Order: sequence, then structure tokens, then C-alpha cells
Amino acid sequence: MSMLSEFKAFAMRGNVIDLAVGVVIGGAFGKIVTSLVDQIIMPPIGWLTGGIDFSDLKWVLRPADATNPAHKIAEVAIQYGAFINTLIQFLIIAFAIFMVVKGINRLSRKQEQAPTEPPADVVLLTEIRDLLKNRQP
Repeated sequence: MSMLSEFKAFAMRGNVIDLAVGVVIGGAFGKIVTSLVDQIIMPPIGWLTGGIDFSDLKWVLRPADATNPAHKIAEVAIQYGAFINTLIQFLIIAFAIFMVVKGINRLSRKQEQAPTEPPADVVLLTEIRDLLKNRQP
């Protein structure tokens, strides 16, 4: 098998296509969660904490210096507020995925528990067996 045909067989398998669709949908879902956290959840939390915008919270290690235009020095800071926002986004995504998996598990359990009727030939053989047992010699 040539390398190109082997790659084509690999890329066209259902698992790879499912994974690609999952990645695209996951990226879109990540943008939705980012918007939810940044524009809906964090503003009320900032309001409750006295107007603090968590995304602006940082610990400045070295302030920016623009006094010399030839050698501008950028600010060095630990942006723990952005980390708090990202942590909240992660928790929301993890909870949403947990709920989806929980729902899928519930559906699959119901399908497993659904009683299935035995095939007709098994039913007929069972009836014949029972008739032979009850037969008087």
C-alpha cells in the first residue's frame, strides 16, 4: 500500500472525522464559554467585590519604562486575574462536559436495560422442550 493511499485510508476512517468534528465544535464551545465568563459571570462578581475587573488584576514585577524611546522596556507582570478567568472557564467547560457524559450514560443504561425478546426459533424450541417434558410416557 502506498503512503498516499494509506494516509487516505487513515484520514477517512470514522474516528478521525468524528475527532475533527469534535475539535471544531469544541473550539466554538470554548468561545461561547469565554464570552459567558467575560461578559456575563465576571461583571457581577466584580460588582460584588467593589468594581474589581479580574482580568486586569496583576502583580507588577517591573513597570514599563518608556523614557528612552530607543530602548523601551515592557512591563513584566504576573496576570493572576486572567488566570482566575481562565480557571472559571475551565470549571464551566468541565461541568458542561460532565453533564453531557452523564446524559449519554443515562441513555445507554436505559438501552441496556430494555428487555429484548428472544428470537422466534428460540421461543419455538423452548415450547417444544416444555411439551416434551410434560408428555406422559
